[in-house]
Amino acid sequence: MLSMVSNEKKQSKEVNLELLYTLFCDDVRLEVGNKLSLMGVFQNIMVQQLPVSLIKFAVVNHWQGEGDYLSEVRILTPDRKQPVVVSQPTRFAIASHGFADNISFFVNVTFPTAGEYWVQTLIDSNLFDEQPLTITDGRESQAMGSSDVVH
Repeated sequence: MLSMVSNEKKQSKEVNLELLYTLFCDDVRLEVGNKLSLMGVFQNIMVQQLPVSLIKFAVVNHWQGEGDYLSEVRILTPDRKQPVVVSQPTRFAIASHGFADNISFFVNVTFPTAGEYWVQTLIDSNLFDEQPLTITDGRESQAMGSSDVVH
């Protein structure tokens, strides 16, 4: 069990919630039998030009526990000072000893520079988890690779 601050009164409440995994992908579909199909799963993005705009991508969080929660996902700039994009808050419920998937879709998101961006998951307006999302300029990688030739 995790103990988290729940509101401005600084009261703590026991939270029965565990984030089993977070995945980044191009798209998610709900299939027959309540199965998820994930397309284009990735952990970083290499581009040939910056800034880069992603037409669509998704952040998939898979939870275990029980209770009712409010989830938000936000992506911060590498210095963690500016949000690049913030999802709408979404409520989800988990039955006792159950599981839940929470999917946040983002459309037309622009990453202005290369760097390590931060994908943060908030539960009930409190930071619960964060994962790095690295945006790499492929032109820099190619330039460095050409100078590393061994004769």
